[in-house]
Amino acid sequence: MSDPLGYVRVACAVPELHLADPAANARATAAALRAAAAAGAQVVLCPELGLTGYSCADLLHQETLLAAARTALAELAPLSAELGLVAVVGLPLRRDGRLFNCAAVLAGGRVAGVVPKIFLPTGGEFYEARWFASGRGEAGAIALEGGEVPFGADLLFPLAGDPEAVLGIEICEDLWAVQPPSGEQALAGATILLNPSASDDLLGKAPYRRELVRGQGARCLAAYAYVSAGPGESTTDVVFGGHSLVTENGAVLAEGERFRFDAQQIVADIDVAWLAHERMRNTSFLAARAGRAFRRVEVPCRAWAEGGRLLRPLAARPFVPADPGVRAAACAEITAIQATALARRLRHTGCRSLVLGISGGLDSTLALLVAARAFDLLGLPRSGLVCPTMPGFGTTARTRGNAGRLVDLLGARLLEIPIHEAVRQHFRDIGHDESQHDVTYENAQARERTQVLLDLANKHGGLCLGTGDLSEAALGWCTYGGDHLSMYHVNAGVPKTLVRYLVEWAADASPDPAVAAVLRDIAATPITPELLPTAADGSLVQETEAAVGPYDLHDFLLYHVLRHGSRPAKLLFLAERAFAGRFDRACILAWMAVFYRRFAAAQFKRSCMPDGPKVGTVALSPRGDWRMPSDATMAAWRAEVEALGQR
Repeated sequence: MSDPLGYVRVACAVPELHLADPAANARATAAALRAAAAAGAQVVLCPELGLTGYSCADLLHQETLLAAARTALAELAPLSAELGLVAVVGLPLRRDGRLFNCAAVLAGGRVAGVVPKIFLPTGGEFYEARWFASGRGEAGAIALEGGEVPFGADLLFPLAGDPEAVLGIEICEDLWAVQPPSGEQALAGATILLNPSASDDLLGKAPYRRELVRGQGARCLAAYAYVSAGPGESTTDVVFGGHSLVTENGAVLAEGERFRFDAQQIVADIDVAWLAHERMRNTSFLAARAGRAFRRVEVPCRAWAEGGRLLRPLAARPFVPADPGVRAAACAEITAIQATALARRLRHTGCRSLVLGISGGLDSTLALLVAARAFDLLGLPRSGLVCPTMPGFGTTARTRGNAGRLVDLLGARLLEIPIHEAVRQHFRDIGHDESQHDVTYENAQARERTQVLLDLANKHGGLCLGTGDLSEAALGWCTYGGDHLSMYHVNAGVPKTLVRYLVEWAADASPDPAVAAVLRDIAATPITPELLPTAADGSLVQETEAAVGPYDLHDFLLYHVLRHGSRPAKLLFLAERAFAGRFDRACILAWMAVFYRRFAAAQFKRSCMPDGPKVGTVALSPRGDWRMPSDATMAAWRAEVEALGQR
């Protein structure tokens, strides 16, 4: 069964093949199953016709070979109980006078079921219809050494004790058909699709096959494990490379090396809980129905090895692609999305002017870069970008200087409007002691700046552009009626961990060395609202992450809560591995408690967020991705965090 965290460990094994020698193949398969079990696998997938070899050709009509294959299957079955796993092995089986290309499911020491191949390739290098009958419409049972066994393409195999971990099987060409059987299997509840295959290797076929596997898994909102016959097959006319893949909802979790004569395996942990979460949220999936009824054969297996390594990619910064090339492409696309969104809003309103406050920080820098690009798209002069810098009690020379230099270098219009006296007047009006550096002290400055920006937008007949990001919206790190407001929020879909990379990418892409230098210094500046007075030497005394927590961790939590629906216990499990050596368990739990508290408390701000473009799979717009009552306490989540801290 899968563990409470929702994982199932799947292995794809390519045993060393002995063509037309089922006894030797049984020994090789047994060794592969033992190796997979040693790696903690619960489900093991072996290639198509692996007990005989796919390329036996007319030997498949020899009773000697067929009998030896049945004997090999009977010898392997008890091993599934010994190792506590579910194994899928391929062999030819005769039923009612016809021969079928089959996948046998071994579990609990017996053959739990047999699934026949439906689509038989017969053309080019393939001649399967010469030997096999199609399994289409076949149902019932097949007589094997252990007795009557369920037989048919209508079988699904739930793992005992876990209703969400359900195995569906299709064989090789079934995937290449116009309507693969796995589609109906997924609609009937299969979350882990298995494909024992014998796909020969041709120039350019591997990437196509990879995309086929990825695409079907994504379409079915399922994991898809695929393993092909290896180079031990006959090379009379073709070569088999032993291509193996484990994908999850379109993402490759593991991929094996091709063209190896020795046995190999890949192992990956599949997040079945996430797949179930995705299906629950996907209205198109929920609206579809399988066209036929499926029989379910429950199969026992060992528990997932929680104490070991997590065998799947796990990024500490899930919003940021790790590969530099992929990251650069993502930054280019995100910037294009933001700029296009802003340009469309400008075209709609007829505005030829934008007002945005420049602080010398990451968010306002990104907004300015996007605004400049939007003006270029529309053929508008950048002088229409009105950029006030509004120094206050906590403004440092570094941020103030960077803000001014960047505006000048980009050809926008710089204004300097100090807010000290206006805020002091406000303090006098409301009777606030300026020496009391509390939330009133900080928010009064943010609201004064927003008033200046909105009024300047009116003065110049333009829009006031907001600069706050997705992470700030999640944590409520924005002043209601202050930087929370604007006429368009261009960074609304960009998390803080990604903002820095977007600015660094812009520096790398800039043809102007002076612009690049300013951008790199901004990217290296500590994140701060600059609302508390500076030290006597003018240095910074306020850093955002000291107050709300590290954005790396908060963005990690935000991604897994919203994208995967993960509960606190799973978040802790993942965070301890993603941030090993950086944050310990107590630290993670402390900031997790802050995350849930702030996320719940900030919904009233998100409920009236300005318009802004979604750029990734996680967004918080109250009009689109996230609808939540402003008075929800999230007490159950917070109680679970507290309980985790007491273990």
